[in-house]
Amino acid sequence: MMQPSEYGIQEVVKIFMVLEEPVDLKSRSGGQKSSANPAANRDQMNTPANHDEDEDQGDVFLDENDIVLEINVDDEDLPDAEDADDDAEDVEEADDSMHIFTGHTGELYTVACSPIDPRLVATGGGDDKGFIWKILDGDWAFELGGHKDSVFSLDFSMDGQLLASGSFDGLVKIWDASSGDLKCTLEGPGGGIEWVRWHPRGHVVLAGSEDCTVWMWNADRGAYLNMFSGHASSVTCGDFTPDGKTICTGSDDATLRIWNPSSGENIHVVRGHPYHTEGLTCLAITSDSTLALTGSKDSSVHVVNITTGKVVSSLTSHTDSIECIGLSLSPPWAATGSMDNKLIFWDLQHSSPRCTCDNEDGVTCLSWLGASKYIAAGCVDGKVRIWDSLSGDCVRIFSGHSDAIQSVAVSADRNFLLSVSLDGTARVFEIPDFQ
Repeated sequence: MMQPSEYGIQEVVKIFMVLEEPVDLKSRSGGQKSSANPAANRDQMNTPANHDEDEDQGDVFLDENDIVLEINVDDEDLPDAEDADDDAEDVEEADDSMHIFTGHTGELYTVACSPIDPRLVATGGGDDKGFIWKILDGDWAFELGGHKDSVFSLDFSMDGQLLASGSFDGLVKIWDASSGDLKCTLEGPGGGIEWVRWHPRGHVVLAGSEDCTVWMWNADRGAYLNMFSGHASSVTCGDFTPDGKTICTGSDDATLRIWNPSSGENIHVVRGHPYHTEGLTCLAITSDSTLALTGSKDSSVHVVNITTGKVVSSLTSHTDSIECIGLSLSPPWAATGSMDNKLIFWDLQHSSPRCTCDNEDGVTCLSWLGASKYIAAGCVDGKVRIWDSLSGDCVRIFSGHSDAIQSVAVSADRNFLLSVSLDGTARVFEIPDFQ
């Protein structure tokens, strides 16, 4: 039965046989009027004819006598104005991306851009795969197969020749970035790989594991170099210092450890008051290799002197877990993102916030756009927001993702911003206006 709502809102709906233009009904239906309603047809067939069917009726127009059915509509059956508003809000949101990479079949967790080739990108996710692909080349890709669990971390070597992939299967695989060929598989850790990082001056790779250890290998020879043991829980973040002389690692045990990469010696352990009270989530090291900034589930950020192992300042304006830290390339500024929906820019010289930027949802990842004043922040609401660190203004919102952003990266020429999401896609946004 036809729904009354098809005819508009009224107390009584009158169904007419509506024709687009006057026609000869006899020539169209053999002299018998037709109806979309079978019951009405049966009533007509049982009603004596009012005219001679053999007589040509000429042009026939419809009037009130042609009403075949009246339907009484109850007020409860009528659509609410609120429902109409909801339907309007369901209109699909605009997609600002210039390209969408859809080679994965599961959630995406990590994205990395080549430091040399501005078009080369790598992504990894919950389908146990990674891909190397090129911006502006459609879905051209090398599949990085062989892992048996989620690919959670990717990193290109400083010269752009190699790519390391770390997986929850406990393996680190090394790939030729130009051909996608597997060079070697590095084993050792007894738990999933949380992160991978390259030495700033060579093909030495570092990885932190769920089994409380950190491992280091020579990627050219596929050879084990050292294992760093001491943390009491998963090693959630870590890196070489920019000068390559020291390693800093943070753990879910709420400690920061500072290591000698050559000897494996644990130089400092940073813990207890006034340091973090809960597990570390992220870490960044200043370009002069003197300070390490660490973020924690306890909503605080602390600055540690790497040489002395002492906490030199604390940044405590957030109210929820810190998810990401980024250091600018020019002024002594840092940016932190938190699940409290805030992105905060800090003046490290004065250990004070420069400005606080409010987002619609938690901030999960960030990346400074080269040496510019702009920063890209990925959020739980699926948006990537560009912020001006000088004014604290949000100057652009990139839409397209339908779930939380997990990682963002910037191409080598600073023209493209890459983002990956739990929605299973990687998106490319153009950012030449934010150099």
